[in-house]
Amino acid sequence: MKRRDFLAKALPAGIVMPALISGFSFKAFGASQLLSALTAGNTETDRVFVIIQLNGGNDGLNTVIPLDQYDNLANARSNILLDNKKILTLSGYDTGLHPALKGLSALYNQKELQVIQSVGYPQPNFSHFRATDIWLSGADSNQYLNSGWVGRYLNDEYANYPVGYPNSVMADPLALQIGSFISPAFQGPSVNMGMAITDPVNFYNLINGIVEPAPQSNAGKELTYIRQISQQTQQYANVIKSAAAKVPNQNAYPTNNTLADQLKIVSRLIAGGLKTRIYMVNIGGFDTHAQQAVSGATETGAHSVLLAKVGDAIKAFMDDLKFLGASKRVIGMTFSEFGRRIKSNASLGTDHGAAAPLFVFGEGIQAGVLGKNPTINSLIGNADNVPMQYDFRSVYSTILQNWFCVPGTSLQNIILKDYQSLPIIKPMYTCAGGMVSNLDPNKDVGKNIISNYPNPFSQRTNFTYESAGGHALIQIFDVQGKLMETLLDDIKDKGSYNLTFESIKLKAGIYYARLQNGALQQVRTIQVVN
Repeated sequence: MKRRDFLAKALPAGIVMPALISGFSFKAFGASQLLSALTAGNTETDRVFVIIQLNGGNDGLNTVIPLDQYDNLANARSNILLDNKKILTLSGYDTGLHPALKGLSALYNQKELQVIQSVGYPQPNFSHFRATDIWLSGADSNQYLNSGWVGRYLNDEYANYPVGYPNSVMADPLALQIGSFISPAFQGPSVNMGMAITDPVNFYNLINGIVEPAPQSNAGKELTYIRQISQQTQQYANVIKSAAAKVPNQNAYPTNNTLADQLKIVSRLIAGGLKTRIYMVNIGGFDTHAQQAVSGATETGAHSVLLAKVGDAIKAFMDDLKFLGASKRVIGMTFSEFGRRIKSNASLGTDHGAAAPLFVFGEGIQAGVLGKNPTINSLIGNADNVPMQYDFRSVYSTILQNWFCVPGTSLQNIILKDYQSLPIIKPMYTCAGGMVSNLDPNKDVGKNIISNYPNPFSQRTNFTYESAGGHALIQIFDVQGKLMETLLDDIKDKGSYNLTFESIKLKAGIYYARLQNGALQQVRTIQVVN
């Protein structure tokens, strides 16, 4: 049988066919009215979430600078410390941004940027691979999951995928990764829920009908033919090309910026009407063990170049979305698998650390700084880390509940535990019945809602804390982020409370007491002495 006849007879509608179009990996499925009805998304929404991964472990203290801790920061990292006169201050906060982040500073001034301080998780892992797996799966550090948090969300929304997809209700990819692989975050309980566009060159080749030349060999002729057949039968390729064709003109993007190249594609597909809900892009190079900054000109160097690319790309992306009339539908978030140590090293760099700030951006975001500046003690050791204020899964949970309108009954099947909703989404944008409050993060910054006396102490100390009502959690962490004790995990009425802590299990040293009460979270430095 001729290969054309074989392929024509072997590819009826409904048959799963792995295909390759200039680097695109996907599967094609037949559609029917019945399958369309059965596989429609649970939630009607045109909202989009864009995730930007900063690969390598971004130095949070060189990105978001706690100006009220500047003197102690100078002692901890004098060789890479930024000149405080060059730091971009955030109005209303004793906090600043690296001078390379002019794009994000502009978004902040437009009230379209929120900084979330000290995001992490208990028992942090300092391996790039494992830490990335934890962030993408939404797992505890001692838990290994075979699915990603985005994949679980999409699996809950689009039952039975991939059977029946694409269809008349959801003809578009559920999630798109701009990059050479499909993110583990998109992995559902049984199948991967996303597809990857390998790089901008292949994207533009696809929409312009350009097929990369195949080798002049028998195998090359086969590849050319399979590509032709695939382009004729691949529905996802067609809808991507159709969406892109609706946007012939875009705003300007910075050149020589791989993140900007990726976000330009994302903006074009969003504005072109693609129903895809989740996009993921990434930029690498943040593993800055050495030469992070230039001696004597610390606002320059490798980290500065990376931050400039991030800030400029995000600003161009938001400007483009406004130009295209799609900005109100989109929010975005940056994250990195971990932060860096408080102390710098002798190589003008920083080593793997724990918690770090992340950015959320968009017109639907409550602008400001969520959380207190991390406390930088005068007694900082080489292994000391920024203590966690917010669990990263609280951010995920809030986005799902208040941006994508996921009901509480489904939320725990996606995030797997109950995490407090945070004031990230503006009330006017939040879903009906969503748990949200107006962001006033500095209201209690000067107030110690958790304190202890005596401090330092040797065996026993008394904590005083306040509850606004609801679930209250008090945990003790060491300077490396390890959870040492849970002092309180209970529902408390509004009011002031006391509890006594016996420190018999702790060695002498610095520790952090973390209070979580709904969206309000605060960290207190404590010291155990002999």
